Amino acid sequence: MILCVRFLTGADSDALLPELIALLGELTPVVEAAPPDTALADVRGALRYFDRDAEQLAALVRVRALALHGVDCVIGAGPNPMLARMAAREAGPGQTRVVPATADGVREFLDRKPVVALEGVGRATARTLCTYGLDSVDRVAAAPPGTLQRILGAKTGREVYEKARGIDRTPVVRNAAARSLAAERPFARDELDPARHRRALLSLTAELGARMRGASQVCRSLTLTVRYADRSTTTRSRALREPTAHSASLTAAAYGMYEALGLQRARVRTLSLRAEGLGPAEQAARQLTFDPVDDKARRLEAATDRARARFGEGAVGLGALAA
Repeated sequence: MILCVRFLTGADSDALLPELIALLGELTPVVEAAPPDTALADVRGALRYFDRDAEQLAALVRVRALALHGVDCVIGAGPNPMLARMAAREAGPGQTRVVPATADGVREFLDRKPVVALEGVGRATARTLCTYGLDSVDRVAAAPPGTLQRILGAKTGREVYEKARGIDRTPVVRNAAARSLAAERPFARDELDPARHRRALLSLTAELGARMRGASQVCRSLTLTVRYADRSTTTRSRALREPTAHSASLTAAAYGMYEALGLQRARVRTLSLRAEGLGPAEQAARQLTFDPVDDKARRLEAATDRARARFGEGAVGLGALAA
């Protein structure tokens, strides 16, 4: 049985996640961090050791997180990582959603869910399946594998078929809290306006860039997570051309990932951005250019960082983000 634990840490996720991972490590050594606020834990051995079922073990995790760190959590439990993550998306704060580790239990959990709820099935793939009447998970599971492979291609068709039947062969990989920084922007209401989405991304890259420069760090890749009104999520990652903390480079990468999603009129609830592969800035090489605009932008960036360090975070800001 796998637990997917999403800790409701708010703005302190980067500081608290290692401690919360350590808390899970007291129950099982097989814990995989998924910053900024989530972890997977393989608790099959813990169920026998503590003589508890998955729901009772989840309650123990919640009580310890609240008692030791004042952090509530949302927990999903299932026989594999995909089902555990899907269960966690359906659970509310302080709740645990358990998918039984039986064929009937898995089938009942997946039955009549929209096909886009499956991990790895984006909106484009879902639209393709819907044109063939395969708009729900149970219909996809009932379709012949060869049909799905003709529609989606051999590899994607096989993967979608297996996921529709609740099969996920991905193991939980033991690791420490990844070296990353994350930030998110929840909207006051489900947001349709692409201009507001881009404004939130600009705010995220400005924040992450300033935090990395303040710590003399650079990142090697960015991960964008979009959470929709129906609680489903889409995640995309992009490796940067060179390790950087330059906000303009981060913004260009974030905009590129966003545009590639083709969201159009999607109702977005939260945008999250994570800078991954952090390393010391002094060890990172930078490709020199003869672009005076880029050089000027970097000089202005350094000046604003000095102003913030002296007068506070609100001393200088981007005009595009002014209220």
